Amino acid sequence: MRTRFALLALAVLATSATAQVGKTSLVDPNLATEQQLAAVPHMNPTLVKAVMDKRPFLTVKELHAVLSPTLSADQLKETFAKMWVHLNLNTASKEEILLIPGVGNRMLHEFEEYRPYTNLAQFHREIAKYVKEDELARLESYVFVPMDLNSATDADLLTIPGLGARMLREFKEYRPYKDMAQFRREIGKYVNAKEVARLERYVMIK
Repeated sequence: MRTRFALLALAVLATSATAQVGKTSLVDPNLATEQQLAAVPHMNPTLVKAVMDKRPFLTVKELHAVLSPTLSADQLKETFAKMWVHLNLNTASKEEILLIPGVGNRMLHEFEEYRPYTNLAQFHREIAKYVKEDELARLESYVFVPMDLNSATDADLLTIPGLGARMLREFKEYRPYKDMAQFRREIGKYVNAKEVARLERYVMIK
């Protein structure tokens, strides 16, 4: 009986889960305060200012470009263990995936093997074949799968970093979206173009 209920729960999860952003305690350099950035390993005042001046970062590669002239490879690993720009599981380059601390060529292969991902539950299910639950949770905190603007639930939309109740309302007000140009136009009424670009990373239109 217990096995039957467990299988039923998995089936419900598989049918109801949608694309979303990995839960994370990592500092988001696009949203962090000066104090939060300063608390990240190896972030001296010069680097904190550089990050604040250059954001938003649309890829971790852009963040790496700001930090790498100053920090060594080992220092970058320690920094990226605490601060990160979420990777799109379907479009991230090999170089970007390998920036995740502890990810080598073997895990890079597993990340890429199951593309395209339709939701984070798929990533969880596939990568769970190779690592334990705590490591899986850590890896998930670095990634996301874009969610459909027209069908994503409130809970899923609210996993987008920095998206609060007000912006959730604006996202939903203009449904159904016909294309991303409409999204940029409508959301651009409330935030500047850089913030629209940051938010756009997390969404798509099927």
